[in-house]
Amino acid sequence: MTSRVYRLHSTLELPLEDAYDFFEDPDLPPEIADIDITRRNNTLIVSAVAKDDSMSKYTPTAQLKASVTENRVYEEDPDEMGPPGAASTGSAGGGPQWGALEEEEEEIESELVEYACFKGDRETVLQNTALQYAMFEVLCEVAKVAEKGTLTAIAAVDEELTAVRIVDGEERPAAINVAEEPRDGEEEEGVNWRDNEFIS
Repeated sequence: MTSRVYRLHSTLELPLEDAYDFFEDPDLPPEIADIDITRRNNTLIVSAVAKDDSMSKYTPTAQLKASVTENRVYEEDPDEMGPPGAASTGSAGGGPQWGALEEEEEEIESELVEYACFKGDRETVLQNTALQYAMFEVLCEVAKVAEKGTLTAIAAVDEELTAVRIVDGEERPAAINVAEEPRDGEEEEGVNWRDNEFIS
């Protein structure tokens, strides 16, 4: 029985350095022997290497794709934060204190950090069919170490549908809702809400 992934959507972000650390020694599913990482300009491609030798070398295995972006990260000085509930120094005294604000801004240190962003739907983030579900399991592990973002998916495992939802590194409860799509002919009898002049 082949497990498949449907309706995958990801907004995962993690520092590129953390992504490299994770893929250095990941806990891989039994079908995957190793992981290949390639960076092309601002795209990170993580490909599965099949354990099964009978798989043709011309069969493209599943790969995860992430865009690499730079974000400015500001360091917070705990001394400036003050105790909980304390008033900020910038608003004391009624009027604006421009000198104090400029001084505070100069003290905040920042650095540019590269992030791996696994964002998009299934075809964007998880490509190719061979070893697709095994690579999806790897993506779920990435989601558990990502500092922000959400991974949602519906997977078919042993002919049973399973809902997956991981938010900011934590697994959350998820359910599958079945909605009936309108059959041909039924749409014309109903109200076309998109073109309704009474709805702005």
